[in-house]
Amino acid sequence: MAETAWGTASIAEEVTIKQSANGKSFATHVQLLEMDGAEPMIRFAYSTDGTARRGPVTLRAPDLVKLKKALEKAPRLREALTRAL
Repeated sequence: MAETAWGTASIAEEVTIKQSANGKSFATHVQLLEMDGAEPMIRFAYSTDGTARRGPVTLRAPDLVKLKKALEKAPRLREALTRAL
């Protein structure tokens, strides 16, 4: 489950991109969220020590390659992103 400004949503699909910079490890999460009676939503978040954080998410070119590969295993999320772009 995920809390949003519109209420509680379920996480239908998620991909996680592991990253590191300056000796620190973190991850970016891209999630397909669903709520009854609402359009699907896509959320980008990052985590440190396994805890999701709010704030900007930065993806470098190699991270985008990882995201593309990860989306091969998340067809609904891939479709939602493709439709939006």
